[in-house]
Amino acid sequence: MKDLLVIGGASLDTLHFAGQTASSGGGSGMYTASAAHRSGGQVAIFAPRPDPIPELLQPFANRVDWFGPLVSPEQLPRFEIAHQDGQTTYLNFFMGAEANHSPAALPPDLSGYRHIHIAPLGESQRQLQFLLACRERGARRISVSTFARAAHEEAETVRELIEQADLFFMNEDEATHVFGSVAEANTKPGKLLFVTLGERGAKVVQGDFATYVDAPQVNELDVTGAGDTFSGATLMGLIRHNHPVVAARKAIGLAAHMIRFVGPTALWQTASPLEDPRDPRVVLNNDLVERTAQLVANLPEIQPVDYTDDNFLTVGHPATLDFLFAATLQQFSFWEERAGRYDRPLIAPIAGEMRKGSEYLWQSYLRKLNDDPSWYSPERQAQLTQEEMLSVFRADNGTDPMPALDLHLAQARAYGQDMMTLGLTTASLVEEANNSGTPLYTFLERLDHIGGYKEDPLRKKSALLATILAERPEKFLHPAPEEITPPIIDYHNQRACLRIGLIDVLDPTLYQALAERRVISPTDEQAVREAAYDAMHLVSMQSGKSIAAVDWYFFNARRYCPEMTEPECHRCQMDPICAHRKELFQPVLRTTFY
Repeated sequence: MKDLLVIGGASLDTLHFAGQTASSGGGSGMYTASAAHRSGGQVAIFAPRPDPIPELLQPFANRVDWFGPLVSPEQLPRFEIAHQDGQTTYLNFFMGAEANHSPAALPPDLSGYRHIHIAPLGESQRQLQFLLACRERGARRISVSTFARAAHEEAETVRELIEQADLFFMNEDEATHVFGSVAEANTKPGKLLFVTLGERGAKVVQGDFATYVDAPQVNELDVTGAGDTFSGATLMGLIRHNHPVVAARKAIGLAAHMIRFVGPTALWQTASPLEDPRDPRVVLNNDLVERTAQLVANLPEIQPVDYTDDNFLTVGHPATLDFLFAATLQQFSFWEERAGRYDRPLIAPIAGEMRKGSEYLWQSYLRKLNDDPSWYSPERQAQLTQEEMLSVFRADNGTDPMPALDLHLAQARAYGQDMMTLGLTTASLVEEANNSGTPLYTFLERLDHIGGYKEDPLRKKSALLATILAERPEKFLHPAPEEITPPIIDYHNQRACLRIGLIDVLDPTLYQALAERRVISPTDEQAVREAAYDAMHLVSMQSGKSIAAVDWYFFNARRYCPEMTEPECHRCQMDPICAHRKELFQPVLRTTFY
């Protein structure tokens, strides 16, 4: 099965930029397909195909499966494009054979492609015709990108395309004309919208939730095809099961690399796909990662847990799925802040015992079982009130110890509303995943559209829920052998990575902020968390132990390497190799991710 079919075109362009003029292969379809191939994909393009192929397009023809109506080179589209002062101007254009590009010549069966992308074709109505034809021919997933004239003159048709497509791509100017502003750009639950913002990056919209992704600053030479490069690379990220924000971040990196060269030159390089850039202030200590993995590999007690202790429903209880979905999304933010610093963790009496953080949360949700088992359902979660959330989290002594109650309420409502809008139940979502060829990845991707789970690019709560469903005795989720669970990165894993020395903080200012337990910026937190993510992934891969086993081991390290008291290093099996950076603390930032 091929990864991607692009419906678009290739052209012969004359480019004016930076005081120079160059001839180049071009075309929105060509750039999209080239970027997808450069990102490691098996790509085909359905477009008018010249015979013979002009020299400027030969590198493209060597890389993708190019099929479509045969035409003479003279019938290829030609564009003359000028880039100056951040503005792009089409000085001349000749649509050629692309003006007659028709879905009638499409193959009768398109189910052999994981994804189909419809690039600009001169008219939005023609794009819509292709989209409908692709649906009739069994297309699995369809994306569309628009273009300036369509957004300005055919806004209603563009909106219809957004309604019909699974994913949609546009730039800032186009979004302004279609939605009124970039801020108002939106899409329905279950769909994705990507808005490129030039040197400022991109906006990623997952239903009613949006994330802005920054772009690296580079010395641009030729910005032709930057938006299409972003589209092609983003699609390959999604096809490779990345979270939409992670896919967009990688795609922005490729687009930033591409605009340093003339035309599509960088997309035709033979180097391996570009990696998602990490913040250089926090880096892996590869030696300690390797030594930790060796130690973990030789500890037979490091095994997954089955999540059947007294924090969970009994095996076989009919409310288990609803309980797990509703409670796992609340696994975040169990700490208090004072004067811009971490103050203390949540510890309060519940179910007759003093319990901390995660265990307090599980117990608070368990209390509803006898009162109202239907309370866990998406319908009930969508309608929760603040009074209900207060009562759920109230301690045995009558206090209300849960920090950030408003965030917990908002997450519950978002979860319930998205599930209802998409017509899903917890059982149907799991069944859909298990019936796919990639149960784990399908499950994670489905949660990318569900409030309470979709917001985190590193999918901590999604990965935790998948792990619980797979490890419970009921075996709700059946991951394929080759599927890899993402690392489950929370406070405790980050603290362990910092103290053991699996990651090194090279920036003195950030190091001091972590040691002083100060509230830090989202950018600082992302630097630490992504490095911890990479460290835990490598420990799992190099040790041969599953993420479920590795995560449970490091999560329980909190018992002897805690937040508020001196670590008891003699109790820790990592002590012989640990860097003993006991002064370091996890990033302090209020987030719903963990």
